[in-house]
Amino acid sequence: MATFEGRFTDVQGLRIAVVIARFNDLVTAKLLSGCLDCLGRHGIDTSAESHQLDTAWVPGSFELPLVAQQLARSGRYQVVITLGAVIRGDTPHFDVVVAEASKGIATVSRDTGVPVIFGVLTTDTMQQALERAGIKSNLGWSYALQALEMGSLVKALPAA
Repeated sequence: MATFEGRFTDVQGLRIAVVIARFNDLVTAKLLSGCLDCLGRHGIDTSAESHQLDTAWVPGSFELPLVAQQLARSGRYQVVITLGAVIRGDTPHFDVVVAEASKGIATVSRDTGVPVIFGVLTTDTMQQALERAGIKSNLGWSYALQALEMGSLVKALPAA
């Protein structure tokens, strides 16, 4: 019996792309900060001159799948992280954006074979979003760990 698991170390060959939604950037910038902190502490070069990490900003969470798809298809990255924040309002807009972003991101991962981490907060209030982006904990850190684990796991799996 073979057991396959991802690791959080030996990341020197791992290339990561992070796609960040500008809408609700008070939240998404904090998620990005937590994400970069985690990646840096686990050996990913997060400097401005990094050859391991690239970032792309999009207008909102609805646009995350398209850019994630282009980056995943480029063959340049072993994992893509998407960061966004969709906060419920008084209209059904929340439901539409969340549904399309989540379906789109999942589709990118399945269609390309590149792990795409779903780092989109879906909350009822700005306070809840801020709590998840740094006031109580920063889920950006968790999304980075997921990326490291999935990047190394996919690499360790037998070729098809």
